[in-house]
Amino acid sequence: MTRSEELFARASKRIPGGVNSPVRAYGAIGEAPRFIDHADGCYIYDADGKRYIDYIDSWGPMILGHNFPEIREAVIRACGKGLSFGCATEIEVEMAEFICERIPHVEMIRMVNSGTEAVMSAIRGARGFTGRDKIIKFAGCYHGHSDALLVSAGSGVMTSGVPDSAGVPRGCTQDTMTAVYNDLESVKKLFEQAPDQVAALIVEPVGANMGVVLPEEGFLEGLRALCDQYGALLIFDEVITGFRLSFGGAAEYFHVKPDMVTYGKIIGAGMPVGAYGGRKEIMEMISPAGSVYQAGTLSGNPVAMTAGLTQLKYLYSHPEIYKGLEEKGEKLYGGMEKLLRKYGCRYQVNHISSLGSLFFTEGKVSDYASAKASDTEAFAKYFLGMLKQGIHLAPSQFEAMFLSAAHSDEAVEETLEAVNRYFAYERINT
Repeated sequence: MTRSEELFARASKRIPGGVNSPVRAYGAIGEAPRFIDHADGCYIYDADGKRYIDYIDSWGPMILGHNFPEIREAVIRACGKGLSFGCATEIEVEMAEFICERIPHVEMIRMVNSGTEAVMSAIRGARGFTGRDKIIKFAGCYHGHSDALLVSAGSGVMTSGVPDSAGVPRGCTQDTMTAVYNDLESVKKLFEQAPDQVAALIVEPVGANMGVVLPEEGFLEGLRALCDQYGALLIFDEVITGFRLSFGGAAEYFHVKPDMVTYGKIIGAGMPVGAYGGRKEIMEMISPAGSVYQAGTLSGNPVAMTAGLTQLKYLYSHPEIYKGLEEKGEKLYGGMEKLLRKYGCRYQVNHISSLGSLFFTEGKVSDYASAKASDTEAFAKYFLGMLKQGIHLAPSQFEAMFLSAAHSDEAVEETLEAVNRYFAYERINT
């Protein structure tokens, strides 16, 4: 029995499913999850000492790579002052100023502790500002595990085969309307069904929780126009894409301006952090300035703020990182596409910059339904084949791969060689 198997057996006795988040489970793969001991650069090392090239990047935050020296040292210095005060600190002000002065659509921002908190709070703020109740979301887009948004959610919910969730009262979702990603007509119909009732439309500008699904040309622009037409707020959930596709996130990348935005992942450099922001007139509705209540005892934690601000400052001062990630993405995901063609595999590789997914389906993947058509058993075999070769992927067909600035050309080449060996072997043995 490996050390990871021993730890999983222990964990399963005290932690539901043996993990503290479903996305860490290997249930769809049929193995015990790897328990990680330490990480550096683009590599992680499990409890048995095996090294892997990591394409999870802590689900996105490690855009500069694991254990980045400047961030590590900044956190150590911050810890020397104390871990938490429950009071206002200067670093919170610096973080807010740094973001608001550089992201045009964020005039005010509020720190929270997770992406789920950020989305839940943004939705409440939108309802308070508009005086309306209904929300439009998209099937396959995941916006955290708050009750109102666990409707046709993606990511871990897709992997476990549970379309919604037990424990969510019907009343919590009665005002949640679900549209089809990349289908503007489905959105228009929902607006027409509830004129003057929709507070906000929330969307992952790049779907990254049903695998990576890109917005088709005109889709995001169409959402902006429909929200303007019907007086609803447009919320970009940039928990994954924020500060990753570009410093200004998907809003900058696609040149579409939302009314509100939610952040997580990169904004905390691996620490538990989220944030939501937007137009000043909307954000001034949030307590104690306004009547929309939202609070968090540990929000703006000084250690987390130090980690996040250090990373954001580094990204802002090194814009070449984004060009490098585009190039790495084309090399890795484009290389995978070439190998699939070489072996006659009609699978789909969706990718944008550092984000990518290999879908085990022959059809184009542009929404929730087409993503669900993927062969999850084929993915499980692929996952295990790559894991045995030292390539660490998300244990789900419906999660993204993440590249970091620390992924060297050699690491990408090693990954492509592993992909080549896997499909060459599969072709011979099927």
